[in-house]
Amino acid sequence: MNPSRHTETPELLAPAGDWDCMRAAVANGADAVYFGLPRFNARLRAHNFTEAELPEVVAFCHRHGVKAYVAFNTLVFTGELADAGEYLRLLSRAGVDALIVQDVGLVRLASEITPDLPIHASTQMTITSPEGAEFARELGVQRAVLARELSLREMEKFTPTQLPLEVFVHGALCVAYSGQCLTSESLGQRSANRGECAQACRMPYELVVDGALRELGDRRYLLSPQDLAAVDEIPALIEAGVISFKIEGRLKTPEYVSAVCQVYRKAIDAALAAREFHPSAADRYQLEMTFSRGLYTGWMHGVNHQELVSARYGKKRGAFAGRIARVGRDSVEFAPEVPLKAGDGVVFDTGGDTNAEQGGRIFEIKGQRLFFQHDHIDFGRLKAGDRVWKTDDPELDKRLRQSFTGRIEPRRREQIEMSVRGRAGEPLELRVDAVTVKSGIPLQAARTAPLTVEKLRDHLGRLGDSAYELGELLCELEGEVILPIGELNRLRRELVFQLDAARSVTRHEGLAGVEAIVTRVRTSSVSQPRSTPALRVLCRSMEQLDAALECGVEEISVDFEDIRRGKDAVARVRESGTGARIFLATPRIQKAGEQGFFKLIENAAPDGVLIRNLGAIAYFAERNASDHPRLQLIGDFSLNVANPLTAAYFMSKGLERVTISYDLNIEQVLDLLSSAPPSWFELTLHQHMPMFHMEHCVFAAFMSKGTSFLDCGRPCEKHRVHLRDRVGMEHPLRADVGCRNTLFNAVPQTGARFFAQLEAAGLRDYRIELLEENATDARRVIQAYQALLSGGQAGEELWRTLQAQSQLGVTRGTYEART
Repeated sequence: MNPSRHTETPELLAPAGDWDCMRAAVANGADAVYFGLPRFNARLRAHNFTEAELPEVVAFCHRHGVKAYVAFNTLVFTGELADAGEYLRLLSRAGVDALIVQDVGLVRLASEITPDLPIHASTQMTITSPEGAEFARELGVQRAVLARELSLREMEKFTPTQLPLEVFVHGALCVAYSGQCLTSESLGQRSANRGECAQACRMPYELVVDGALRELGDRRYLLSPQDLAAVDEIPALIEAGVISFKIEGRLKTPEYVSAVCQVYRKAIDAALAAREFHPSAADRYQLEMTFSRGLYTGWMHGVNHQELVSARYGKKRGAFAGRIARVGRDSVEFAPEVPLKAGDGVVFDTGGDTNAEQGGRIFEIKGQRLFFQHDHIDFGRLKAGDRVWKTDDPELDKRLRQSFTGRIEPRRREQIEMSVRGRAGEPLELRVDAVTVKSGIPLQAARTAPLTVEKLRDHLGRLGDSAYELGELLCELEGEVILPIGELNRLRRELVFQLDAARSVTRHEGLAGVEAIVTRVRTSSVSQPRSTPALRVLCRSMEQLDAALECGVEEISVDFEDIRRGKDAVARVRESGTGARIFLATPRIQKAGEQGFFKLIENAAPDGVLIRNLGAIAYFAERNASDHPRLQLIGDFSLNVANPLTAAYFMSKGLERVTISYDLNIEQVLDLLSSAPPSWFELTLHQHMPMFHMEHCVFAAFMSKGTSFLDCGRPCEKHRVHLRDRVGMEHPLRADVGCRNTLFNAVPQTGARFFAQLEAAGLRDYRIELLEENATDARRVIQAYQALLSGGQAGEELWRTLQAQSQLGVTRGTYEART
C-alpha cells in the first residue's frame, strides 16, 4: 500500500437489499455495507429497509465491526426538501456512518441540519476528473464514488489524500454515465435519477446506417455491457489510492453477495499483505454462477469497443457449459466445459430473442446426453453449435446460504478490561472504562462455591455476538461472596448494552428548519424579471446556425460533434452583423487531461459557455476572475438542478443561470420557480431528449474492427446512424469530441402547452434544441416558438401544429405531470 496516496485502510463495501443480503455481506467479509430506505434511493425495486428497522440494522452492523452507509442517492425535488430534512435527522440519530448522495442541494442541506454526518458523493454525481473531485470536496463531501468509466491510468491522476476515493469493482455496468441517463424518464417517465430505471439498455436494438438496416447477425443487444469483474485489479487500485472497493447489487440475491464478498475479501487481504493472488477456477465459477452477463474488466484498462459489449444477450448467463454437438428426439449431447449434474439449470442460446429462449433443470445425464422433464424443451428449435449456459447450481447456492444462516461471529472485537468490585450486602459492580453497572441483588456471603476469578471469567466472558471480547479481568471482591448466575448473566448483558450506548455516535444538529433555509434562498435576489421572454436556440450544424441567424435569434448555443469547429461558428455569428450572442457547449463528460477542450472553447472567443460538467465550472469561473473578457456561464441540464438549494450553490460558483433538470414535470418546475428567483433559471421548451450518454461507442463497436478512436476509422464522421427499438422507433445516435455517444429520443418533446403557466411564474429564459433538422425545418420550429413567446400563437395550438408537421409527432414529454 502506498502511504502517500492513502488516508485509511481500504475497505470492502457490499450491497444489502434486504436482511439476508445484509447477513451475507457481514458473514463473508464486508467491512461496510450500503442499503436504502423506502424513499430517496436509486434502487426503489429493492426490498430496502424501513425507518423502523433502521436502528436495528445499524446496531447489527456495528456489533460486527461493519460500517453502515445509507444510499440517499436520488435527486430531491423542491416539495420534498422538508421530508429530506427529516430523513437526515433520522439517519444521523440512528448512527449511520455515512450517506451516499447525488443531489448537490441535499449536501448543502445536510451541512446545515446534520453537519457531523459524513457525506459520500454518489457515482450519480458524475465525478470523472480531479476537477470534479475538487468541486465535491469544496461542496462538503468526505468521499467520492468515481464514475465506472474511468481507467486505472485516469484514477492515478486524482489526489486521494485530499478526497478519499471509492470505486466499483464488481457487478452490472450501466451503459450510460450514472446521473446522465434520461432514457427511462424520456420513454416512460420513470427516472433513473429517482430510482426507477427500466433497464432500456438491456433491450434489443437494430442498427440503421444511412437509412438502411445493417445486418449484425445474432448481435442484437447493442447497449448491454458485460458485467464488471475487477478482482485482478485490486493491487493496482490500492496503489492508485482507492480506499473503498464497492460491489454493485442491491437487487441481487444473498448468494450473490456471499460469493462476491468471499472472492474479493481474499483478493484485498492478499494485496494488503503484499501476497500475490489469482482467483482460482472455483472463485471465477462462483462469480459467474451467482450472476453474470459475462465477466470483464470494464474500463479499467481504457476502452475496448470490441469487447465491452458482446451484444448477444442482455440478461444473466452464468457459466459457459459448451456447444451442442447433437440434438436427439428427447435430449441434447455435448462435452460440458463445467461440471453438470441432475438438478442444475441450463439455458440454450440460439442467438435469437433471449426472452423466447428455452432452458430448465437437467432431469438426467447419461454419458454426454442431457435429458429434461418431458415436454419441457422443444428440441426441434435447437441445433448443433448452439451455446449452452449453466444458469443455476443448487449445490453451490446451498453452500453459500450456509455461510450466513447460522450465528455470525464478528470479524473484529474490541478487547475490554473489566474490574469487578463488591462485598456482602452490597451490589456487585462491573466497570469498563467509564461505564459502570450494578447488580439489582446484593451479594451474599458464600457458604459454598464462592465467586472466583475463573467463574467470573467464564460467565462474564460470554459476550456472544457483541463487538467485545474480555481481556484482563481485575477481581476486587472483598471476602467470599455469591450472586445468582441469572443475575450475573443479566449484569453482563446490561454492561454490553451500556458499552454500545457509550460508543454510539452523538452528533450535533443544526437549529435552522428547512423552510427557513429555503426562504433564505428565495429572498437572496429581489431583481424583477424582464418584461419579455427570450428565446435561445441550440444548433448542431452550420445550416441550423444560419437559420437561427436568419430568424433573428439573439442568443445561440452551438453543440458541434467536433468542438474545434466552435471557432467557425463564432466567426459566422460575428460576420452576420446581427449582434447575436453565441455560446459554445462543453462536453457532458470531462476526464483527467481533457481540460484542452475547455481551452479550445476559450480560444474560440464566444460570448458565453454552456457548462455541462463539474470540472468546467472552476475552469471558466477562474478565467472570469482574471483579466480576460468575461464569459457568461450557463449551467446545462446535466448538472441536475432539481431544487433551489442546488441552484443556489451553482449560482454561488459563478454561473448566471442554470437549466432546470429534465427529471422535473410541470408541477415540480413551478415549485422550483416559486422557491428561488426565476431569473436564475432557463428551461428547454423543445428538444429530442438525450437518453443514453455513454463511453461505449456504437460506431466503433459495430461499424469497425477498431478498439478505440485510434483504429476505428471514424465511421461517426461518415454516416448517419440510428438505433431502432422494439416498437420500430429510430433514435438518432451522435458522437462527441471525446468519442462518447449520445442516443436521442426519435420523438421531439415540447413544453409549449405549459408556456402560459411558466411565464406567469416569472420564467423568462427559454431554449429550443435542434438535432437533425435541415434549414427549412429549423426555421419552421424557431418561428413557431418565436410566435409562442411573442403571444402570436397559443401553446396548445403550437403543439398541434408541430404534431402535424412532424413525421414522428411531438410529445408533451416529461413536463406532463405524472398521475
